[in-house]
Amino acid sequence: MKITLIEPKAPGIHVYSRFKLPRLGLPILGSLLDRELGIKPRIIVEDLGPIDWTEILSSDLIGLSSITSTAPRAFQLIEKIKKKKSIPIVMGGPHVTFLPEEALAKGADFVIRGEGEGGFLDLVRILSKGEGSLDKIPGLSYRLGDRFQHNPSLSYHPILSDLPWPDLRLIKNWQKMSILPIMTSRGCPFNCTFCSVTKMFGRYYRTRPVEDVIEEIKFWLSQKKWKSIFFYDDNFACNPERTKALLEQIINQKIRMRWTAQVRVDVAKDEELLSLMRASGGYVLYIGLESINPKSLEKYRKNQTLEEIAQAIDLIHKYRLQVHGMFVLGSDEDDRQTIDETVRFARRMKIDTVQFMVLTPLPGTETFLELSSQGRLLEKDWSKYGGHHVVFRPKLISAYELQKEAAIRAMKRFYSIWQCWKFGLQFRWRDLAIYTYARRAINKWLGQNRDFLKKLQFLSFASSDSTIQS
Repeated sequence: MKITLIEPKAPGIHVYSRFKLPRLGLPILGSLLDRELGIKPRIIVEDLGPIDWTEILSSDLIGLSSITSTAPRAFQLIEKIKKKKSIPIVMGGPHVTFLPEEALAKGADFVIRGEGEGGFLDLVRILSKGEGSLDKIPGLSYRLGDRFQHNPSLSYHPILSDLPWPDLRLIKNWQKMSILPIMTSRGCPFNCTFCSVTKMFGRYYRTRPVEDVIEEIKFWLSQKKWKSIFFYDDNFACNPERTKALLEQIINQKIRMRWTAQVRVDVAKDEELLSLMRASGGYVLYIGLESINPKSLEKYRKNQTLEEIAQAIDLIHKYRLQVHGMFVLGSDEDDRQTIDETVRFARRMKIDTVQFMVLTPLPGTETFLELSSQGRLLEKDWSKYGGHHVVFRPKLISAYELQKEAAIRAMKRFYSIWQCWKFGLQFRWRDLAIYTYARRAINKWLGQNRDFLKKLQFLSFASSDSTIQS
């Protein structure tokens, strides 16, 4: 059985446009298919190269993995495939987990909801052997006559040590990847209102054995030269003692590597951990700071204070680690003053790089359910759900003003021309390159979204019940 798995490209320019970093769901499925069924699928990541239609149309089964912002592209691919040939198509990922009927209506034959490792293998077994019953596959959605069938989901959370390493070599053009993605854990014990992680993976935090992670790192470092490693964990330091054990092994085994990871501000409560991070090759920590507005932090259910944020930044810098601060602007407690104060805070604290994202109500999250029930969604084009577009009606500021102030002006103020000149005069070429890239990205986004900005400006002056239909 020939299987092709596809990760659709993200729309327009986005925060990770510079980095070709595939998600690991498909490479894990590829390794599972190889280990359990002897099938080596081909994985196509559109960000690494164009679609090979000859290869796709010679497949017996096609799988697509999509987040919300890539769903429209996934649906485009399904339509094109179905016009050329009747090939079974299965979809998975966060977006279709929460909106499976949309995917089925767009042409997908099957949807695997939630963590897909078990359900996908069961589906392939049935389709390849022509025997078995689809209604026995937990978490599977499909058409049954003129209605949609949604099999009950089990509380399935795979033990990570039972999963094989994701085989990156199955990805076409994998050699183009400069950053090595490594996952050491899955899930998150926290429950932020705007985040889909816990809705997708649960609050059950699972980790891989330290020894297994070390062996995987060593293997991939032997395969090619990588610029750095990105730990794909939603919270790399959720279990500090376990993280320290991993970093100690990296140091003791003299593994030469540079790495980055996502953490929370509570990482700064353990200075031994920060010291090990620096000593093991860590150089940038991506931190969900979210807001400097205490009411917004409470609204997001972030469980952190402004004082803790400031203390964390200072301590992390003390250990010569860079901070990439990620802010989410546009809660019901935010206004224009909040945005101005956030930019001033970021500059005063000397945060190395930032993302000023607009609050995005992803399907499946509490934020989506709240804004949808209140009739406040302005945009149903999922390609706009990547954190760069205002897609809802804010409470204390107009949608257009939030877009202009948070996603455009705040970014330009932080990545200012004066700061670029300053880095140049100080011969800080890496910082200059980052800031210059950020300014170019902002201008490119503006060029790609002129019509959207006009539409948003119109809606800001329209009646309160105005909506854009998909």
